[in-house]
Amino acid sequence: MPGVLLSSLPTIDFSKFGDGTSAEDIEIGQQFYAACRDVGFAYLINTGIPQDKVDDMFKWSAKLFALPHEIKMKAPHPPEGHKHRGYSGIGVEQVSQMVFDPKELGAIRHGKAPDFKESFDMGIELADGSERISNIWIPEEDIPGFRQYAKEYFAVCRHFQVTKLLPALAIGMGLDKDFFLPYHATGDNQLRLLHYPEAPVDVFESGEKGRIGAHTDFGTGTLLFQDDCGGLEVESPHTPGMFISAPPIRGAAVFNIGDFLMRWSNDTLKSTLHRVRAPPTKEGQAVTRERFSIPYFMTADRDKTIDCLPGCFGPDRPKKYEPINSGQYTEMRLNATYVNKCLN
Repeated sequence: MPGVLLSSLPTIDFSKFGDGTSAEDIEIGQQFYAACRDVGFAYLINTGIPQDKVDDMFKWSAKLFALPHEIKMKAPHPPEGHKHRGYSGIGVEQVSQMVFDPKELGAIRHGKAPDFKESFDMGIELADGSERISNIWIPEEDIPGFRQYAKEYFAVCRHFQVTKLLPALAIGMGLDKDFFLPYHATGDNQLRLLHYPEAPVDVFESGEKGRIGAHTDFGTGTLLFQDDCGGLEVESPHTPGMFISAPPIRGAAVFNIGDFLMRWSNDTLKSTLHRVRAPPTKEGQAVTRERFSIPYFMTADRDKTIDCLPGCFGPDRPKKYEPINSGQYTEMRLNATYVNKCLN
């Protein structure tokens, strides 16, 4: 089943993926594994996530970010970077690529313009309230219906993750189709709404403001939904330092491998640098268009300690990394991202 080339990135069609036992399931898994090994990025189509569900989530996102600042600040992101919940205003975050020393982080923060974006983060909510980190919501009366819809969208993404995405990857790697599921049992993932406001073109050219610089994600993987604006760029797997556009494709989500899974696979799977460039200008104006995107970040359960995946090491291929705890790794990476943590 050859994939359809929508851009320079491979495309994986999940329309015929079933319970993970058929010949078609195995072929899809092998295609998915090859994309994760060789590129680290892929378009995923026919995932079972309804397009109208995606469209409505973008409408809710636009409604949220259009609220007055004082209303959005009723759900402020905590000062700790690893408590990734609630609203973060423009300039609060800045990506840092594998830098964890507080002094080095401080130098980065003061030497570069913070990312010109705002965001809202949420995670799973359990009926008994036992989730690891509680969500921080804008009051219902300020945006009625948003909380329920965001929870439903999270659940739809989670369903695809555990029924198709993780089983397909396991099959492609020659593992039992359910191999990854015990490591992702709690659903302690993160749904993020992102808004990049419009701004004069010259503030980006001068460096006064920045979009998201080149970075890798740090969990198991990310499922990204884009609006029609564009701006995502991925480093070429063949030419380091050269970035190729990953334009939005209606009906497709973009998937990428995270650093944690790259480490877990002994660098078999590729966590690829990507960035967000200033979007196109409005017609006839020297002002960029605003951009919305919705990433769903997948991470292993915080209490799990992982060692090298079976099949990724051997006598002629030693393990590169020591075992590591998922929670400690994730908190280290999140704290390095959040500006307030570094500046306080």
